[in-house]
Amino acid sequence: MNAHKPELKRVYLQPTPVRIWHWLNAFGIITLGISGAQIRFPEFISLFGSYKSAIMLHNTAGILVAVSFSFWFLYYTCIAHKMTHLYVPSKDDLKRGLVRQAMYYFFNYFRGGSNPHHPTPDSKFNPLQKSAYLLIMFILMPLVGLTGILLMNVAPLRDLVLLVGGLKILVGLHFLLSCALFAFLFTHVYLATLGRTPMAYVKPMWTGWEEEEAEGEGAEHQPSH
Repeated sequence: MNAHKPELKRVYLQPTPVRIWHWLNAFGIITLGISGAQIRFPEFISLFGSYKSAIMLHNTAGILVAVSFSFWFLYYTCIAHKMTHLYVPSKDDLKRGLVRQAMYYFFNYFRGGSNPHHPTPDSKFNPLQKSAYLLIMFILMPLVGLTGILLMNVAPLRDLVLLVGGLKILVGLHFLLSCALFAFLFTHVYLATLGRTPMAYVKPMWTGWEEEEAEGEGAEHQPSH
């Protein structure tokens, strides 16, 4: 007996500017991570040749990520006008949504339960995603960028470097913040595989369209980006 195949509907969730930003940002952060690892552990990693080459590549990737971050911020703030709506959790998200979504990720997903969040162009992210992205995009990313700018301009920004605690403290802080960012990145990639198929949440970042089960057809899913 053949299993019932659910009817799928297509939802346009990822506009072109967002997809461009996403992949520029992904490429830049991966490059930052690999080149940063060589800078931090030159005795073990030499993928980019000399130490100086790794620093130049790291700085270039940092500028790329900073520009793409500005592009993302301006798009959602000045063009789409959705920054607060998409990325700031509502009172209901904080009261009930976080627990409900956590229960889905940790238990109900593995039992075949339905996703409590149903994505739309105006509500792409579930409460846990909103909370995580609020922390990452508005606190962690700016701090990584700020410490990186200070490290790129130690001499002209000497007073600010001393205010942070000196060069050694600044280097350690930048490294720890970067490790936290990459911990999120691995989690992000893992959650991106929890769709109807392992690539169901990745395809919309190429095409803009996500396929999900129609109302009443069973579990519904949300994008992970």
